Amino acid sequence: MTDAEGGAGAALGYEQARDELVDVVRRLEAGGVTLEESLALWERGEELARICGHWLEGARARLDAAIAEGEGAA
Repeated sequence: MTDAEGGAGAALGYEQARDELVDVVRRLEAGGVTLEESLALWERGEELARICGHWLEGARARLDAAIAEGEGAA
């Protein structure tokens, strides 16, 4: 994942982004926050989901390349 893809979240690893996303969802589900806080949490959750998606896309591309390489050698 590049800085352009991840923006400010580029420094977050997959596990960090996933864990923070789980916390955001937990806080939203628990309620008790203001509308403004809910919107901020939602926006952060969307950003974290995007970061996780980029990491997963990169992992899938690496797996596909490794499989293709292995099939070419066979």
